[in-house]
Amino acid sequence: MPVTLDPDAAAVYKAFQEAGRPAYETLTAPEAREYYLNARFVSNPEPPELESDKPLSIPAPHGALPARIYTPKALRKTNGLAPCLVFFHGGGWVIGNLDSHDVVCRMLAHEGELIVISIDYRLAPEHKFPAAADDAITATTWVADNARQLGIDAAQLLVGGDSAGGNLAAVVALAARDGDGPKLAGQVLIYPATDFAMSHPSHSEPETSILLTHSVIKWFCNHYLNSADDIDHWKASPARAKTLAGLPPAYVLTAGADPLRDEGAEYAARLKEAGVPMTYRHFPGQFHGFFTMGKLLQQANVAVSEIADWLKTLK
Repeated sequence: MPVTLDPDAAAVYKAFQEAGRPAYETLTAPEAREYYLNARFVSNPEPPELESDKPLSIPAPHGALPARIYTPKALRKTNGLAPCLVFFHGGGWVIGNLDSHDVVCRMLAHEGELIVISIDYRLAPEHKFPAAADDAITATTWVADNARQLGIDAAQLLVGGDSAGGNLAAVVALAARDGDGPKLAGQVLIYPATDFAMSHPSHSEPETSILLTHSVIKWFCNHYLNSADDIDHWKASPARAKTLAGLPPAYVLTAGADPLRDEGAEYAARLKEAGVPMTYRHFPGQFHGFFTMGKLLQQANVAVSEIADWLKTLK
């Protein structure tokens, strides 16, 4: 599929090329994490002012999971309780943390007028599959179990994330549907990874190998998965679930210049076919990762605002 980058996306891509940024697959995981985290200063927009942001510690079988709870100044409430989005950051299950996605979580809380709780799940290769998925399920269940103490309406609990975080959100939604987790009001899947087979056409198109290149994806996968046997497990590849029926309403976002484009679009289509209320949004001129780059890409801010508006429609 031919891809033409938006002018600002093309300018950002050119700047990254001219900066001589190292390819992640040439780095160790700790080096890649530091590099990814430092990049936020260049691309993240100014954060909105919130009522509060506080650290949380979520009990888990292996030890506490760090998290951060964001409360906006304007907060929608029903009987004194607010909706909540449990957010999982992107980064290929290898990089990213609470700080890498701090600004976008603030923006979603502010514009969506809801509480956002960001989860610092365990990363690979130190913690391979299914560690991240299990942490995501554990964290969401804990938030639901402690909703009232957190000021949250458990009936308005949602999950969301970008890229690997979108994968985890989809996995949590499947687990919750099947009884391993709370009932969810919705799921936000931002250019999600849904199938580790990496066999969709967009994985082999040169036009999609921008920032998130095909070789980087393989590097992420090799760090996260134990072996090829994990590919077929729904906790790794939610698209491999037997059915998507009965899942909560979904907002699915894809980008044109993205290796994950086709699997995200297919997942959205399957959700719709399964009878799941579904909103699909495609940004044809943007690349994977654009969502957090609001300082450089206006379409990132458009995406945040549209997701916030969608969140307000859920009851």
